[in-house]
Amino acid sequence: MKIELVLTSGIFSLDGEDFEVENNVWIVGDEREVLVIDAAHDHRPIVEAVAGRSTVAIVATHGHNDHINAAQALAEVLSAPILLHPDDLMLWNEVYPDRSPDGYLANGMKLSVGGASIEVIHTPGHTPGGCCLYVVSEGVLFSGDTLFKGGPGATGRRFSDFATIVASISDRLFVLPNATRTLPGHGAETTIGAEASQLSNWLARGG
Repeated sequence: MKIELVLTSGIFSLDGEDFEVENNVWIVGDEREVLVIDAAHDHRPIVEAVAGRSTVAIVATHGHNDHINAAQALAEVLSAPILLHPDDLMLWNEVYPDRSPDGYLANGMKLSVGGASIEVIHTPGHTPGGCCLYVVSEGVLFSGDTLFKGGPGATGRRFSDFATIVASISDRLFVLPNATRTLPGHGAETTIGAEASQLSNWLARGG
């Protein structure tokens, strides 16, 4: 399985504030078909990277605008469905009041692309519907904004909760092998083992 990274930048808006952010858009698959994870900011470089391959789905790890604001345009160009966890529909509707996702993610759901099976892991906390995608055969986790190099995703905003995200990470991600490559929605990659070793520090600082 091939993993490709497209970097896009733009505005993240939440709770009346705007922030300049750079997002990781992950494209996974093979020479025939791909899955796009988090259609952020500008669909054009994503289309270029897909390079004519069939797109199985566009998956949103959560509903914050910076992870979905290119999804509709991308879906139209690639003729691909958009998938989101239903617990983030209130965030989706702020960006797309007149369009629903094409399907919904659920914990334990399996997606298939390029001969690989990808498991959906529901990890609420950053948002209620936050999800990660785990490729068992590759030992790779796409962690969205749930887990970063250096700690959990931010929880100081609407619909987020620190205790919930720590429970999600501890119970559903830290049970994965320590060597699991962890590719987040922003910033550098890490591993499950590197972050698990810091859990007591996160708890001590409380967020």
